Amino acid sequence: MIQYVCKTLFFYETGDNMKHKIRKVATDIGIEIVASLLIAVGLYNFAVTAKFPMTGISGVAIILFRLTGLPIGTTTILLNVPIILLTFRRLGKGFFLRSLRCMLISSLFIDYLAPLFPVYEGDRLLAAIATGVLAGFGYAMVYLRHSSTGGTDFLTMFVKAKRPHLPLGKIILFFDATVVFLGGLIFRDIDGIIYGMMISYLFSQVVDQLMYGINAGKMALIVTDHGQAVCDIIDTVSSRGSTILHGTGGYSEADKQVVMVACNNKEMFVIEKAVKQVDPKAFTIILESNEVIGEGFNPLRLASGN
Repeated sequence: MIQYVCKTLFFYETGDNMKHKIRKVATDIGIEIVASLLIAVGLYNFAVTAKFPMTGISGVAIILFRLTGLPIGTTTILLNVPIILLTFRRLGKGFFLRSLRCMLISSLFIDYLAPLFPVYEGDRLLAAIATGVLAGFGYAMVYLRHSSTGGTDFLTMFVKAKRPHLPLGKIILFFDATVVFLGGLIFRDIDGIIYGMMISYLFSQVVDQLMYGINAGKMALIVTDHGQAVCDIIDTVSSRGSTILHGTGGYSEADKQVVMVACNNKEMFVIEKAVKQVDPKAFTIILESNEVIGEGFNPLRLASGN
């Protein structure tokens, strides 16, 4: 029985050689341990002491902790059961098993490891900032491994799977705001609601920035009569590949070449300057790119829940 449970939790993938499996699982567990520590410290050592109405299932568990003294981690696990049953089929076996493992680690850390560290009893504003940043970093690290800590994470990923165009941080903010208002109303703490909403917003921003902002960059559309020359100079100054699109002027109906290139923020100024040297008449449109995936940028992240 023990061997079966260990195999289910730690070696859930099939088709890869054992060495690759062990390396991947070891990396996942290492990241989950660090992420769970950040989450546990953010919740227990900052949020609980400051009596914030916190977010998600952990927030509900904190409410019950303040009302009854029930352990936060254990209550979190129990509250997850109906949510797991609701979302299991949609999210897939692989995501579920990774999340189950991470949920157990984070819950144990909240109940048994975080209490070993000193709690912060200073300014509530600083406690709110620390909670949002620490928990945000922790949860983002978990999400980047295609996992979660259960609870509203399951609901969040469920919505993300059905509506992949929605930003993850915004989905989190929607669910978390509900729990924050509930906690604030129960304990009649208006200031707590404000702090809780601030934590939720900060948390969502940290998650989105860590998951997407690191790979953010620029995209340029350069309308020119010298497409190949523009591509060559871009390659020379930045070693970035580019693509020539063919267009037609809306007024002149003249044939135009549109050079499309993606780069990081620092390279765009160099590219813009070089293009002007090749074609002073070039019309350049520079766009923000939330994430660039592919060769030379962030490798493709598989979005499958399996």
